[in-house]
Amino acid sequence: MAILKAFKGFRPVKDKVSLVASRPYDVMNSEEAKAEAGDNIYSFLHVVKPEIDLPEDIDHYSPLVYQKAKENFDKLLKDGIFFQDKQDCLYIYQLTMNGRKQTGIVGCAAVDDYLNGVIKKHELTRPDKEEDRKNHVRVANMNAEPVFFAYPNHSALDYVINGLIASTPEYDFTTDDGIQHTFWVVNNVNDVKMIIDLFATIPFTYVADGH
Repeated sequence: MAILKAFKGFRPVKDKVSLVASRPYDVMNSEEAKAEAGDNIYSFLHVVKPEIDLPEDIDHYSPLVYQKAKENFDKLLKDGIFFQDKQDCLYIYQLTMNGRKQTGIVGCAAVDDYLNGVIKKHELTRPDKEEDRKNHVRVANMNAEPVFFAYPNHSALDYVINGLIASTPEYDFTTDDGIQHTFWVVNNVNDVKMIIDLFATIPFTYVADGH
């Protein structure tokens, strides 16, 4: 059965969240990322594409790149742009595009589930890309790029999630591409336990995107 775990997430303060928000690291090259970040010092691209703050001819797999990611994130923390939740939480993240909504739970999955087949894979991954992301995690001491899992229909879990998102969200903003981002923090101990217990009845999850 699938394991879900709460965690103490790092997240931006409300008045800067729309400036921090960025597209994933792997949907643009370095030149595009640099142009998109522009003069926005809060863009998370400075963390997930840190080569944009280094000389153009630098090897993107250089240790200096990963160190720059750590430096940039540490600065966001030091400047009070990011903070860490004080207790283990789950999070609900909803994207709305052209009237269609996609809602997910943000939490920690188990490595054992990946190894024992509870987490199903749909393709092989390139070793060089794997090593790049592992180095980013090792040096920056964070996982900055989530992996998306799909799971089978679960009416009881849907009922709980729908009840939680009926409350006022922590963040609710629309980015330049017209996508609305809505985010709830689940920090009530009973709610967290209920979601984790229900998730434990799911026989498998499926890697939808990211590895």
